[in-house]
Amino acid sequence: MKVVSFIPIKLNNQRLPGKNLMLLNKRPLCDYIFNTIINVSLLDENYVYCSDERIKEYLPHGIEYLKRDSCLDSPDTKGTDIIASFLKDIEADIYLITHVTQPFTKIDSLEFALRKVISEGYDSAFSAVELQDYCWYQGKPVNYDINNLVPTQQLEPVYMETGAFYIFKREVFESSQRRIGDNPYMYIVDRFEAIDIDTREDFNIAEAAALFLETGNERVL
Repeated sequence: MKVVSFIPIKLNNQRLPGKNLMLLNKRPLCDYIFNTIINVSLLDENYVYCSDERIKEYLPHGIEYLKRDSCLDSPDTKGTDIIASFLKDIEADIYLITHVTQPFTKIDSLEFALRKVISEGYDSAFSAVELQDYCWYQGKPVNYDINNLVPTQQLEPVYMETGAFYIFKREVFESSQRRIGDNPYMYIVDRFEAIDIDTREDFNIAEAAALFLETGNERVL
């Protein structure tokens, strides 16, 4: 069974230009997930999927560069378009997608979720954060009765995909054009792993988190 990881990256980000190469606590943002991936023992091959060859300067040993069509850098490009393109280039049984914008994804999290798909019968896996609070959707509460408030610890949790990683078997995507199959494993990540950088504010939060994780100094946050 061949297990391959790939990290889709574009260098023409719009909301925070150049974010994937920006220094986060004195390290390029991309360096965090790169160094995580090369230490995941269950992976056979690792790729960065990017149209801009400048990213090659940042790749550690153990990650290969695969050039993608620049048309996939459009803000209108769907994630499934990128996946479909990668699958045409690289054959594997199981794929792991991670993202540079979630720098605190853990090796143990990836290996745990991978095992669920490799050997425990799940067809896919994804990261999520548990929200046990008063949640609303389209103007209505979704997990509590507005007329009968209960303590938050008694609420039914709501789960939100974080995008830290998606794992899926090739046949899942080929049959449904989805990265989550009919029998997925949902892996709950902590709030650090859930940090996702889209804006300058997100980057500032990640900067504080990176310093905290490095020093253990709670006064940083």
